Order: sequence, then structure tokens, then C-alpha cells
Amino acid sequence: MNVPNPDKLKKIEIQEYDNLLQQIKPKPAIFTNCVWAFTVGGLICMLAQIIQNYLLSTGMSKIDASSITSVTMIFLGALFTGIGIYDELGKKAGAGTIVPITGFANAIVASAMEFKREGYVFGVGARLFSVAGPTLVFGFAVAVLIGLIKVFFTS
Repeated sequence: MNVPNPDKLKKIEIQEYDNLLQQIKPKPAIFTNCVWAFTVGGLICMLAQIIQNYLLSTGMSKIDASSITSVTMIFLGALFTGIGIYDELGKKAGAGTIVPITGFANAIVASAMEFKREGYVFGVGARLFSVAGPTLVFGFAVAVLIGLIKVFFTS
């Protein structure tokens, strides 16, 4: 009696499943997704530029205007994440929402919002610092390293 090899049958079943999956899987609209990402990312950056231009027109120095613009965009990203707008925008625009500085705020706040059921102070507040801490430490360490490289290796 000829008994089929179980490993061969398993491979055939996996191949048939993959073929079926490829037939029913929806095809992404790559061009449309790229247009949305480009448009939304551009609009976020345009908003930041408008804020910075306004601050510069009030007589503020470029460094101060840039700092305030960054803080404002991080605040807006965190605020819109907290009230649920940024996630809805991200579903439509994809990578267009994660590229600008607001994507950083979204990543930090979204992970902290998962602990909302534990309360805003001990849930969201505590989790916010546990998520942001490693990110900020990494950022500070890289900034110090780059500063040291600039001091010691450039004239």
C-alpha cells in the first residue's frame, strides 16, 4: 500500500492555502495611499511652517521660533492623539502622519493611552514617563555623542 508522506502533504496544504489567500486578499491602492501620505505629511509640515513664520514676524529669533514651533507641534500631536483625531488621520494617511515631529508625540501618547482604564494619573501619566524615558535617554545620549564628535574631530 502506498502511503503519502505527511510532510509532503503538509507542504501541499500550505501552498494551497497561500494560493487561496492571495486570491481573496484585497489589493492595496498604493498610488492613492502615497498621495494621502504625501498630502497629510505636507499639510502637517505646512502648519509648522505657518506657526514658525508667524513667530518670526513678531520679531522672535529663529532659534526661539523653531523651539516654540517644535513644542507646539508636539503638543498638538499629543492632544489630537488623546482625543482620538490623530489615530483616525493615521488610518487614512498612513506614513504621512508618522514622519513629522507629531508622529513622535503620537507614538508616546498612544502607548500611554492604553492604560487609561487605570486612571489618568497612575495609568496614563505613569505609563507616559515609562515610554518616553528610554526614548529621551537615547536622544540625549546620541546628542552628547554627536556633540563630543564635533568638539574632538572638527576644528
